[in-house]
Amino acid sequence: MANGGKTSLATNNGNGAADSRPIDLVFPLRIIAFIGATTITILGRLGGIWFLFQDTTYWLLLGVFRKKARIGRAAIISQMVRLGVRATTIVLLLSGCIGSILALQMQPPLADFGQVDKIANILSIAVLRELGPLMSAIILTGFAGAAIAAEVGTMVVGEEIEALEATALNPIRFLVVPRVIAAAVSTLCLTVFANIAAIAAGMAVTVYIHGVPAKLYWDNTVTQSQFGDLATGMVKGLIFGLLIGLIACYNGLKVTGGAAGVGRATTDTVVASIVSIIFADLFFTAMFFMLGWT
Repeated sequence: MANGGKTSLATNNGNGAADSRPIDLVFPLRIIAFIGATTITILGRLGGIWFLFQDTTYWLLLGVFRKKARIGRAAIISQMVRLGVRATTIVLLLSGCIGSILALQMQPPLADFGQVDKIANILSIAVLRELGPLMSAIILTGFAGAAIAAEVGTMVVGEEIEALEATALNPIRFLVVPRVIAAAVSTLCLTVFANIAAIAAGMAVTVYIHGVPAKLYWDNTVTQSQFGDLATGMVKGLIFGLLIGLIACYNGLKVTGGAAGVGRATTDTVVASIVSIIFADLFFTAMFFMLGWT
């Protein structure tokens, strides 16, 4: 018997009498509805970002091969300065702290085996493959992702996007392409700076605190590190920057609800970018592992 979303289940209690126990179906149905709605939302956003990527690639290739549709270099450079150059100091500082922390934390276990000099081997691989691009991307998410989403979202609220379309100017070409390129290139360059800062800080701690000779540390770093380690990290940095730019532009273009919508877009951009970066890192690490590039 169904009553108010509940179903009665009749059972025998051993004395021949029927025992009616209500089974609440509302809570399981709400869970299913929540999972379904969340899945649809995620797939919708992934589809929107994919179509934005296609449009961005189209206008980028058109700008490369057609003189009349060239992408403004001044716009790209100004975005790189605003998003990437201003983040250099904080990237160097935090990457240096990470390198120092790793050098300090690895000393006790390695000292038990008399292998303190191997800090250089572990640190170089960890930084070049993972920590360099990952730290750069997460830091740039706060600089580039939030700034792009807020800027584009404000343009949407102020109807500046509609003004561009009314004058036959494509918003993807003039707004999205320069910002996506700037985010990708900036993350790539910041990855290099992060690698240098982390390895140099780790070397300073290992040499001046743990007493490892500087030449031995440098020799271990050069011996352990290969071009593939640097290349895989650079590829990750480029992909991470591309994700940051696309997610930020997508959320900015989808702003509704005035100033409150701009705030939501900024928050969604930071959260979605970090989650996407972590999943992309896992995917590419697994792919490089299967290809034998690690």
